[in-house]
Amino acid sequence: MKRIFALLAVMALMVAACGTDTTETTEATGGTEATEAPPEGAQAISDACALGATDGDLNLYNWTDYIPTGSLAEDAEVKDLVAGFEDEFGVSVVLTFFNSNEDMLAQIDAGASYDVVVPSDYMVTTMRDADLLVELNRDVIPNFANIAELFSDPGYDAGNLFSAPYQWGTTGIGYLYGSIDDENGVSWGVLFDEDLAAPNAGFISLLDDTRETLGSALKYLGYSLNTLNPDEVDEAAELILSTNEWIAAFNSSSYWTLLTAGEFNVSQGWNGDFLAEYDSISTEDYDAYEDYGYAIPLEGSAAWVDTMAIPTTVAHPCTAHTFINYMLDAENGGELTNFNYYASPNGAAEEFIYEEILEDPSIYPVPETMAILEFFVDLGEFNNYYADAFTRAKG
Repeated sequence: MKRIFALLAVMALMVAACGTDTTETTEATGGTEATEAPPEGAQAISDACALGATDGDLNLYNWTDYIPTGSLAEDAEVKDLVAGFEDEFGVSVVLTFFNSNEDMLAQIDAGASYDVVVPSDYMVTTMRDADLLVELNRDVIPNFANIAELFSDPGYDAGNLFSAPYQWGTTGIGYLYGSIDDENGVSWGVLFDEDLAAPNAGFISLLDDTRETLGSALKYLGYSLNTLNPDEVDEAAELILSTNEWIAAFNSSSYWTLLTAGEFNVSQGWNGDFLAEYDSISTEDYDAYEDYGYAIPLEGSAAWVDTMAIPTTVAHPCTAHTFINYMLDAENGGELTNFNYYASPNGAAEEFIYEEILEDPSIYPVPETMAILEFFVDLGEFNNYYADAFTRAKG
């Protein structure tokens, strides 16, 4: 990216404006050609950061239990990536969790200050277009070279100017073996069809997530999960509303543990959450994979990319850039996947990923499965229509 700014202005900003929430502006000057004004606030400080620099502690706003740290890392026998960053760079990391992209967006839009956030693909576009993200200083993130080609120029953020890929995965159904008929594959109907859902009434959960849950209903109905047709969205919302008669909850934060605890028999969710749970409760004497499965439904489903981005409310932009570069390190990327059981967009990380994960089609789908997966795209103003529909759908 281009970084054109006056040296003296940047030096002044580094002294006086570190951590401000000023928004980047562009204005025309007199003469025959419009020129770009120097970036301001967080953007200017970001553009002036040095490789490996820190300017304060890191406030990380992430999905629940989405990075190995503390007892979670110890139990999974992987590197504590939070402690590793703290030790290497001499700063502290404050972790705060969110359960949906929309919840995270509302916090940032209201002015909450976090240094790094972890939005999903379509949300990057939404936040970028709302001027809520800082353009990344790629000069201080050399580990971008590790990103696999498939994720190097994504449709949601061309050139990865505002985001760096974190993990990618699929949405499907986790279930107790014997609770559904899976002999010929699994249909979304076990959630959305009254007759197919009946054997598990009261023991079914859906994600509390606008795009994911509407998207799954849309796929079941034979539509694109990125449809711009209001009639199709309304039909999906009505379908979800009907499930209120047999589902137990809309849950995005603990459905995997509630499944293995017997509170749910069938749950919509993300592949890594289920697989990591099955692995964590397995012992030398018990293999949870003999009791629980994960399936991508026959009608197709969502594939998604979660990313790392820096909001314009950032207080410590240099620390944020250093953290992103740290997470894109090949070995750290491998440890992240070994912990989360999600596929890594970091091509260089593969040599550090467990062989059984690389060979697991539930994590790295085979071509036939990839053909029925659909990546989310941002819907612009039509996102509001989805949000209203999902509110109605939850009853």
